[in-house]
Amino acid sequence: MNGRLITILGPTASGKTTLAAHLAARLGDAEIISADSRQVYRGMDIGTGKDLADYTVDGKVIPFHLIDICQAGEKYNLFRFQQDFYAAYEEILSRHHRPILCGGTGLYIESVLKGYKMEAVPENPVLREQLKDCSLPELRRILEGYKTLHNVTDLDTPKRAIRAIEIQAYYREHGTLEREFPAIDSLIIGISIDRELRRQRISERLRHRLEQENMVGEVRRLLEHVPAEDLIYYGLEYKYLTLYCLGRLSYDEMVQQLEIAIHQFAKRQMTWFRGMERRGFTIHWINGTLPLEERVEEILSLSL
Repeated sequence: MNGRLITILGPTASGKTTLAAHLAARLGDAEIISADSRQVYRGMDIGTGKDLADYTVDGKVIPFHLIDICQAGEKYNLFRFQQDFYAAYEEILSRHHRPILCGGTGLYIESVLKGYKMEAVPENPVLREQLKDCSLPELRRILEGYKTLHNVTDLDTPKRAIRAIEIQAYYREHGTLEREFPAIDSLIIGISIDRELRRQRISERLRHRLEQENMVGEVRRLLEHVPAEDLIYYGLEYKYLTLYCLGRLSYDEMVQQLEIAIHQFAKRQMTWFRGMERRGFTIHWINGTLPLEERVEEILSLSL
């Protein structure tokens, strides 16, 4: 096996981590780089689905990178991910090991495979002052003037919307992308599961995290040292559970709204991956319902 990057992508609840870990175990000298925009945060374990136990296969711990690398409350972003990815990628190659990129954040994955670096966008105090009294609907209209809104999490809070406008205003003036890193040749594996099965898995996993893993307790612990607005900024589980803990949603309202939001998120993930194909990436889709060993064998046959 050569050192070519293998990328495993798919929507939430598709079994990416388990597949990547078992593939790494079969390869024997592989390490996993996470491409998940929220698993970078320490203490945000249940809501982000880290499932660290999945990295142990037959008693062997598979090395992994870009998980638990910053404090909850920080604002990790694409710029930092690209820097961290390339550092981990080069480190793995220096050991003559095989890198496996695994995750569901399509923007992160595409940015490193293309070899582009986003500029670190500085704060714009003048623009922030101009926008500080705008309502969320007003901020949405301003942001729509810059781009088509695919990522609605930019509009979770006025603070987040203002930052999104700030970034788009900077890109309009200075240009969006700056080529710096080489594009990376990668075998890209997509996990395909039927829409209804995906929805079933998402619903079952959500209830397990709430009823068996005490995800509410995790959010309450985070609120002891992370401002509520910062947790809401992370979206999905942390947004809705924070609103529940603050008394703004009942438990049933929280579960219902969160479940809908996760289903919508998974749909957006698939839209992004299909868009990658239109933008020239070849994704080899494998059936996510096949036995695990069969999926591993299929990837190995493509890797030779």
